[in-house]
Amino acid sequence: MAFKDILVQIDDTKGSDARLDAAIALADRYDAHLAVLCLVAEPYVPAAVGVTIPEEILREQRRQAEETARAMLARADERAGRFSRPIEPRYEIAPIDRLPAVFTRHARHADISIVGQPDPEVDGADMALLVEAAFMHSGRPALVIPYIGYRTMPPETVICAWDGSREAVRAINDALPLLGTAKRVLVVVVDPEKLGGKVGPIAGADMAAHLAHHGIEVEVRDIESGGLEPSDVLLSTAADEGADMIVMGGYGHSRLRELVLGGVTQHILEHMTVPALMAH
Repeated sequence: MAFKDILVQIDDTKGSDARLDAAIALADRYDAHLAVLCLVAEPYVPAAVGVTIPEEILREQRRQAEETARAMLARADERAGRFSRPIEPRYEIAPIDRLPAVFTRHARHADISIVGQPDPEVDGADMALLVEAAFMHSGRPALVIPYIGYRTMPPETVICAWDGSREAVRAINDALPLLGTAKRVLVVVVDPEKLGGKVGPIAGADMAAHLAHHGIEVEVRDIESGGLEPSDVLLSTAADEGADMIVMGGYGHSRLRELVLGGVTQHILEHMTVPALMAH
């Protein structure tokens, strides 16, 4: 099975070209349909209480927002054209707090969505919520591209973070097209003795056997954290092994009826140096 329907979100941030290029590379490798989505926040004109904003001002603000979206999509089409890849351009304008939900709706009709790591220097909380929505609420995997870019796409060396959880199973199986074309795949288990029986009597062996049935040769690494956070162990291992991508479950827990990201997921999103495929 290969990815046949890919969605990428673009904007005017410095990391947008990198994730568009990643999407183009994947679409080219798997001969997939590529939808390019530009989300623009609905114009907001602050007004004093009791003051009505003239309709013509709102119309002009929206017209400018539409022009911005069309310009970004035209640039994306030109960039994809260099690789002879057609795109389906899409744009939507919505209140800024609704953009994650809008993106989720589009992502549910794609095999995988591609988003960018939030840049703390320029992105606000709304971008972080959009990225989280991509894999926590869509029911589909999301490939998060670091704002510093990536080495190669599709990845040649992939690390699969394995802890026996439902989320990790989902992520690894969603990543099968990428694992199948990679030159090297490592299943990494951090502190297996702390996971009880979730990873089997021989940590990582069952997942390695499962992937072997898909024709994927796997190396298993059982790593003691030595007191480090699991996320730091994963990032360090990725650097040591020259990995091009990390595959991992996206974790969260309920708090005040909202889904809040777990510590490992949040840390990877904040400190990632290679793309991460996440699924929930």
